[in-house]
Amino acid sequence: MIETKKENLNDRDIQVILGTLLRAGVIISMTIVLLGGIIYLIHNKGVITDYAVFKPELSKFSSIASIFKSVLTFQGDAVVQFGVLMLIFTPIARLVFALFGFLIERDYLYVLIGFIILAIITISLNGGLAH
Repeated sequence: MIETKKENLNDRDIQVILGTLLRAGVIISMTIVLLGGIIYLIHNKGVITDYAVFKPELSKFSSIASIFKSVLTFQGDAVVQFGVLMLIFTPIARLVFALFGFLIERDYLYVLIGFIILAIITISLNGGLAH
């Protein structure tokens, strides 16, 4: 008789996967920001930017959609912004993966807490409650 061995993910496996996810997210984000910085410096040789006065109305990247549109045209500053977005979304991806891990382990209290945290992050990213 052949027994089929059922392999489950244990806590250590999930922690290793989550650590790898965070490490890869940071490395990928850093690479995208570095690439965007190089593109920006190549396209804007010799341009002197006046940082003495901040003008938020001139901000090109006030939404995630505008960042994605500008990345498609390989604007260096948009690629840098995209790298920063990737850095922001890395712990969010970790949270989503951890939720699945808690569901697999049937740890419903942590699933509930994770969903509450995810809801808070989603509300915050969409402009918060003040808008």
